[in-house]
Amino acid sequence: TLEGQVVRFCDKISYIHHDMDDAMRAGILTEDDIPITLRMELGFTIRERLNTLVHDIVKNSWDQDCIRMSPAIEEAMMDLRALMFRTVYESPIAKKEEDKAVDMLTALYEYYVKHPDAMSKEYVDLVEKKKEKTETVVCDYLSGMTDQYSMKKFQELFIPKSWEVY
Repeated sequence: TLEGQVVRFCDKISYIHHDMDDAMRAGILTEDDIPITLRMELGFTIRERLNTLVHDIVKNSWDQDCIRMSPAIEEAMMDLRALMFRTVYESPIAKKEEDKAVDMLTALYEYYVKHPDAMSKEYVDLVEKKKEKTETVVCDYLSGMTDQYSMKKFQELFIPKSWEVY
C-alpha cells in the first residue's frame, strides 16, 4: 500500500538520522566524516538532510501510484547508510557495546514474558483479550522501544534504587 511505502521510507530515514545523531553526540562521527559530495547533495546538517529527503519523496511521489525518491537522492541516502555501517555500526566502539545490548534486551524479554501485565495496556490486551502469544507480543513491545526507553526500563526493573534521605 502507499501507506506501507511511506512507512518504509520513514523507517529508513529515521533510523539513519537517529543513529547519526547519537553517533555525533558520542563523538564517534562528525559532520566532517561525511563526504563533501554527500553533504552537498543532501545537506550540511541532520536537519537539512531530513528536509532534503522528505521533500524529495513528496516531489517524486506527487500524483504517482507509488512512493519514491529521485534516483540521485536515493543513491545518496544509501551511500549515507553505507557510511553509517562502516563508521558506526561496525566500529570497535559499537561492537564493544553490542553484548551489553543483547544482555539487556534478553533480560527485558525474560522479564516481560514472566510479567506481561507490566507492558503498556495495548500489549496486555493483545495477550489477554486477543489471545496472542506472549512471546510474540513481548518481541513487538521491545521492538517499539527506543534505545533510551529500553535502557530506562532496564534501570527501573533491574538496578536497585539507592536510599534517598532529605
